[in-house]
Amino acid sequence: MFVGSRGEEGGGSMVAERFMVVALMAGIMCLCNADRVVMSVAIVPLAAKHGWSSSFLGIVQSSFLWGYIFSSVIGGALVDKYGGKRVIAWGAALWSLATLLTPWAANHSTGSLLAVRAFFGLAEGVALPSMNTLLSRWFPSQERASAVGIAMGGFHLGNVVGLILTPLLMSSIGISGPFVLFSSLGFLWLMTWSYRVTNDPLESNSISKSELRLILAGKSDCQVVKGKLPPLRLLLSKLPTWAIIFANITNNWGYFVLLSWMPVYFQTVFNVNLKQAAWFSAIPWGTMAISGYIAGATSDYLIKSGYSITTARKIMQSIGFIGPGVALLCLNYAGSPAVASIFITVALSLSSFSQAGFLLNMQDIAPQYAGFVHGISNSAGTLAAIISTIGTGFFVQWLGSFQAFLALTSCLYFIATVFWNLYATGERVF
Repeated sequence: MFVGSRGEEGGGSMVAERFMVVALMAGIMCLCNADRVVMSVAIVPLAAKHGWSSSFLGIVQSSFLWGYIFSSVIGGALVDKYGGKRVIAWGAALWSLATLLTPWAANHSTGSLLAVRAFFGLAEGVALPSMNTLLSRWFPSQERASAVGIAMGGFHLGNVVGLILTPLLMSSIGISGPFVLFSSLGFLWLMTWSYRVTNDPLESNSISKSELRLILAGKSDCQVVKGKLPPLRLLLSKLPTWAIIFANITNNWGYFVLLSWMPVYFQTVFNVNLKQAAWFSAIPWGTMAISGYIAGATSDYLIKSGYSITTARKIMQSIGFIGPGVALLCLNYAGSPAVASIFITVALSLSSFSQAGFLLNMQDIAPQYAGFVHGISNSAGTLAAIISTIGTGFFVQWLGSFQAFLALTSCLYFIATVFWNLYATGERVF
């Protein structure tokens, strides 16, 4: 997949240029999530220091999403107009700055902390639309799911890196340690990205002619007409668009419940310490990185084997919703942290199949407006994530357990599966 050749007819073997692009994209997606998950661990000592209640923990955790919800649509439109390279570069610079400022804001006031986290979310909202659009330019259709699987593998590994390194750095350096480290890595990545990557393989001076021919031959979508306003009313008039929106809502609802609350869950339900909670929370995210690539490779294999894109997307998305729904129901009966970790691992591993479902489907139905469709669906998904993140805190405070909210999340997964299979399509709609 990733081996190219030098020159027109070949010669010496070399690493394909598109692999360099997806490797760098996986790197920044890793930092994107590592920067995000630091707060899920740091909030435990911060809450103890400032005396925050469980309900207020949900507000702090969701503050990231307040900015994220506004940048999704705008970021998607900017990606469609200017390309993924420039937009994600600005996003990475700004969210790295916000990460660096977070410890200062937490020590200053809760208002400052909420504002910095909201700004952090505002900057990170451009990451996924940029990734999706940039990889669609650099990869032929039959490799696109695998490429997204690699990039999203980096995204999920960011959870592992953040959850494991954060308590270690906090215990040795202090609360500011992980924030300084991850923000510094972001700025280092930016220097490499700026001169190494182009928006389109046609603009690259490093790509071989044979690789360029392979990419262009495998593209089935049209070129983006830059500067044209997306037809919002038309996009929202079609049920395949709503299938993507509902899928994003459901995916984000479940994803952010697990991302934001797992360290607290293990500490509250099983009374494990912070370092142990981080390890139990990190293991599922590591397996999710692997299963995401497996999902992408499987989807590409189905398409190469003659299955329609519609069928492949429906199979992948059904696995990505039914699996987590069943696993979360089983989680309510876990009697030990090890068993709970197994069920969470199954839930997250199977949810990664959504990457080869609704996430790729945006390019299928609207290649010219994929960034904007991503922004619309991501904004709806972010609103759902805010509700679920805050709602979990209130449910835990009122009922004293996570069980009711986990059951509610499972029901949402099952309903979304039915809606997706009824209305999703892999054919071009716009």
